[in-house]
Amino acid sequence: MFIAYYDESGDDGFPEYSSPLFVLSAIYLHYINWQRIHGEIHDFRKQLKQDYGIPVKLEIHTKHLLSGKNPYRELNLSENDRVSIIGLCCDMIAKLDLKIINVTINKKKITLPRYEVLDNALKYSIQRIENDLKQANPESKFMIITDEGRVGKMCKISRKIQRVNYIPSRYGSPPYRQEIKSLIEDPLPKSSRQSYFIQLSDLIAYIVYLHKLSELAVGPFPSRIPKSVNTAKLKEWLDKLKPSLNLEASGADPYGIVCYPNK
Repeated sequence: MFIAYYDESGDDGFPEYSSPLFVLSAIYLHYINWQRIHGEIHDFRKQLKQDYGIPVKLEIHTKHLLSGKNPYRELNLSENDRVSIIGLCCDMIAKLDLKIINVTINKKKITLPRYEVLDNALKYSIQRIENDLKQANPESKFMIITDEGRVGKMCKISRKIQRVNYIPSRYGSPPYRQEIKSLIEDPLPKSSRQSYFIQLSDLIAYIVYLHKLSELAVGPFPSRIPKSVNTAKLKEWLDKLKPSLNLEASGADPYGIVCYPNK
């Protein structure tokens, strides 16, 4: 039994939207390892408290941390401190016994008049988690925990792909049916403030979001992001994360990032 924690970066609107990309990130781990991994993250947070004064129970929201917005502004963290903290988080994640899948929807390449951004991102993500788990054990099951804001819509999507799920062929032939079999229960809600795992998913999603903004040249970085967070720094962070990234999720990307539309 595995647990998958989800969070996103960017909005899932289309054809009207405020961000050109939508990134959905999933961290998944075996339930037997949950307590140990949670303890390792907690120890890391205690070290951040000692070194930078960040309270152990304070939610780390990566976009706000990098931008120096409240509540982080009140901690008097320098720009270098904020960037260093993200790098330390990446180092820590890479040592944990878990895997990561990232899906990016590039709205600039969508040619359809209507496109369900969250539906497709979640479908692509769940398919790849199932494929990965089945390789090791065809009987493996997993469940989803996500931030409260999108749980209703994610429930509808997950139920649908357990009944009917078409997968595009890589070779130009018609799509084929392959319903999701290993997902159990509806996605369950949990506040990101109370989940280290959702906070780490948020961190990964935002790094991938900025990386793809640069790589795909679809928009500028947010104005308050430190100038040191450039293309090279984002690749450095992703390189740190590589031991945990499911690189087989996409053979077209060096970090296994799934990106649609891909033509």
